[in-house]
Amino acid sequence: MEYSELIQKRYSVRAYQSAPVEETKLAQVLEAARIAPTAANRQPFQLIVAHVKGRESELQRVYGRRWFIQAPLVICACGVPGQGWVRTADGVNYTTVDVAIALDHLILAAANQGLGTCWVAAFDPVAARQVFGLPAGVEPIALTPLGYPADQPILKERKPLASLVRYERW
Repeated sequence: MEYSELIQKRYSVRAYQSAPVEETKLAQVLEAARIAPTAANRQPFQLIVAHVKGRESELQRVYGRRWFIQAPLVICACGVPGQGWVRTADGVNYTTVDVAIALDHLILAAANQGLGTCWVAAFDPVAARQVFGLPAGVEPIALTPLGYPADQPILKERKPLASLVRYERW
């Protein structure tokens, strides 16, 4: 799919078919995250791919919406702040930004493969740590189901470009 078409067609899927995701498609989606740019190329992230079947109740502890466990897979995007680049001037750690970039690459690659995703940030981080077995020093940043959509996109209103972009100064 051409890039402009891809970014227009991608949407937050909230209903999934139970059909499995082919290993080749999953590999391509994960590869897109791997090659995403990160600060100083540190790649301070880990992706946990969880099969939903048999884990429905524990995954519902992490995020309680029913559609979250309709897809065959859930991906937990984690940051490893100790591996992230830190801006010297003010000490800002870019791990969260790097995870967001990697997950965005994954989500766009999924859409290009005909797969659906939905960026989930309103999850229970304590439950996520338990369910995904996260060690100390690893933070769950975002989750997404991964599977074939069983719904249609709903047109979302976006702010006009002129209200989002400034030139030269604020």
